[in-house]
Amino acid sequence: MTKKINLFANLKSDFASGLVVFLVALPLCLGIAMASGAPLFSGIISGIIGGIVVGYLSTSNISVSGPAAGLTAIVLTAITDLGAFDIFLTAVFIAGLVQLILGFVKAGSISNYFPTNVIEGMLAGIGIIIILKQLPHAFGYDNDFEGDQAFSQMDGSNTFSTLFGIFDYIQIGSIVITLVSMAILISWDKVPFLKKLKLVPGALIAVALGVILNEIFIGTGSALAIGKEHLVSLPVPSSFEEFKSIIVTPNLSGVTNPKVWVVAFTIAIVASIETLLSIEAADRMDVQKRYTDTNKELKAQGIGNMVSSLLGGLPLTSVIVRSSANSNSGAKSKMSTIIHGLLLLISVLAIPVILNKIPLATLAAILILVGYKLAKPATFKHFWEKGKYQFVPFIATLLAVVFLDLLKGVALGIMISIIFVLKGNLKRAYYFRKEEYADGDVIHIDLAQEVSFLNKAAIKQTLNHIPENSKVIIDAKDTVYIAHDILDLIHEFKTTRAVDNNIKVKLKGFKKAYQLENTEGSQNHVTIEHYYDAARRVMVKKEITDEEFIKE
Repeated sequence: MTKKINLFANLKSDFASGLVVFLVALPLCLGIAMASGAPLFSGIISGIIGGIVVGYLSTSNISVSGPAAGLTAIVLTAITDLGAFDIFLTAVFIAGLVQLILGFVKAGSISNYFPTNVIEGMLAGIGIIIILKQLPHAFGYDNDFEGDQAFSQMDGSNTFSTLFGIFDYIQIGSIVITLVSMAILISWDKVPFLKKLKLVPGALIAVALGVILNEIFIGTGSALAIGKEHLVSLPVPSSFEEFKSIIVTPNLSGVTNPKVWVVAFTIAIVASIETLLSIEAADRMDVQKRYTDTNKELKAQGIGNMVSSLLGGLPLTSVIVRSSANSNSGAKSKMSTIIHGLLLLISVLAIPVILNKIPLATLAAILILVGYKLAKPATFKHFWEKGKYQFVPFIATLLAVVFLDLLKGVALGIMISIIFVLKGNLKRAYYFRKEEYADGDVIHIDLAQEVSFLNKAAIKQTLNHIPENSKVIIDAKDTVYIAHDILDLIHEFKTTRAVDNNIKVKLKGFKKAYQLENTEGSQNHVTIEHYYDAARRVMVKKEITDEEFIKE
């Protein structure tokens, strides 16, 4: 059950985070449009629609939508094959319609089958990509477009060769601005008197100071001055008529072209999968552990793509980089996403000249810190301590995301996870039983002998539909194996949603230690205390009746 959200309840923190996402999104929208062979303004339109339209319709509190780097190759090829951008927009409109249908047939439910270690591996991989891709921009080497996530780049080089190329194109001014920006961003949350200025995000101060420093360099004729090729480059219409000419509408005659339909279905499938992966990741980053209705998300994405195509925008998806920046900046609700879209709209109409003074180096500093938070050493240590059956899918996903792409990386991680589960459950049957209940009854959830991440969807749905003011008994007395995903899910339910909705929870039969990686020769035991803090630890040592539970 979901509570009605007041979009203005956390306006102070949401505005600050929306402002940071806007600063991150602006160069990404332009870079992705450039790499896609589309008009630069089409990327901005997509970002605006992703923020305002999808942000309003979505039930996600953290996710941010816009043009995605994962679609650049598809878009570039499609525009070339179809011969015209307006015909390509027809394919985007059809793709949005397909996504809308997928939402109605509840195709979004497949996101429940993404294991946590694979999602975390994907996030860490994206974090490493961000750091590797932004380091050249931090040093003033801007040959690769903003938002590129591919290891093999379109200019024939790759991520590593671009890193080595830094030394031939170092801009001292860019390095100075990067270091100053990093110092501001790191100290903003650590220096006591700066913490009081939460309404003003550190990223905005870093960007403003970066612009001022470069203007000083230019004004004094310093060798540190950064040229326009190292600044944000937003199209600046000289008149209203010129602005109107930027807007391209779909050429509906393309509906009869079979190639248009092939492109449409390709975009719909890839965009939907990337969106579901990003939504699952965004839910993991949400400190309040709220769940997103993925079927409604597909509908929102479909409508967003239809509107974007009608205004001349690129196809959009939920995107991890902007969602991560949103979460790290303290977003509380989807109002921050809407604010970022509104800021994109206002800025391109009112202050494009000022935006074009922003150095890419200062934006690189913001993104490098976002990347670090996604790929913190603590994350690697966490999965290493969980044992090889958690660590191997995690690290395999990470490496494949970095060296191949997001979809291939996640597919590999899921395949490895399934192989491990099948190996460990080859001769064991498992079940999950859910009883019907009426209001006021004590609800019994009996866990099977073996509960893997494949049971996550059923358990998640059951917990999510438990009414307020209920009494729940989760019984694991017959269970010999519980996956980390399920323990995390139960813990999050007990400590967040159950508290918010006055749901009384009893945990029965949770042994002091579970053999979580239950395969041949494995001795990896993790105590239940690792998952429940001292204030909420439950060790059931006796059977209780429903009447006793109600009295308690």
